[in-house]
Amino acid sequence: MQNDVYDYTSTGSAVQKNTVLQKTYRLLGLSFIPAMAGAFISSKMGFSIYSILGGGWMATIAFFVFFYAMVFMIEKNRYSNTGVTLLMVFTFGMGVLISPLLQYALGMSNGAQIVGIAAAMTAAVFFTMSAMARRTNINMSSLGRFLTVGAVILMIAVVANLFMQIPALSLTISAGFVLFSSLLIMFQVRQVIDGGEDSHISAALTIFISLYNIFSSLLHLLLALGGDD
Repeated sequence: MQNDVYDYTSTGSAVQKNTVLQKTYRLLGLSFIPAMAGAFISSKMGFSIYSILGGGWMATIAFFVFFYAMVFMIEKNRYSNTGVTLLMVFTFGMGVLISPLLQYALGMSNGAQIVGIAAAMTAAVFFTMSAMARRTNINMSSLGRFLTVGAVILMIAVVANLFMQIPALSLTISAGFVLFSSLLIMFQVRQVIDGGEDSHISAALTIFISLYNIFSSLLHLLLALGGDD
């Protein structure tokens, strides 16, 4: 008589990965609540860090200090509830930071439509790349190297354009961020599925930043191409 042997270890691993992915999506959805609250409160108060610091280098430095300091602290607490709290603080702050762009867009006659289109396109990208992550046969190691190189190129371009202030380069950078962030979503979701990422906090952080970049970049592009004062 042959005994049926079931690999519970393998099943448990698959269940664990699926649980991490589900927690990632739930935390990601939750993270947009403080982000929207930050944007709303900032717009109602008329608060803008760019106006306070006079724009230019000071505002840029303040943004990068906040961004990288928060990312560092979240990653350091990626397995604890402290990480979740820090993520909520981070997304609230990012909502505050994007508020001036939203106010500018909504001040246009077709601004609400442009913001809506950017949001819809961002959602479409997220669902598409998440679905592709489950079915793609792309080598994730190669994609990871491509994303690393892409991140370096984008950062160099951003810094360079702070000096040159070339509109065409700014639009190119925005388009680059849309492509880069879209691929990063697919990469991150696939990492969770393959077990390469076991922290839903870290995964949610990466995807949130990607969606934030996609939305803000699409908004820049749409305002430049279809804005109407």
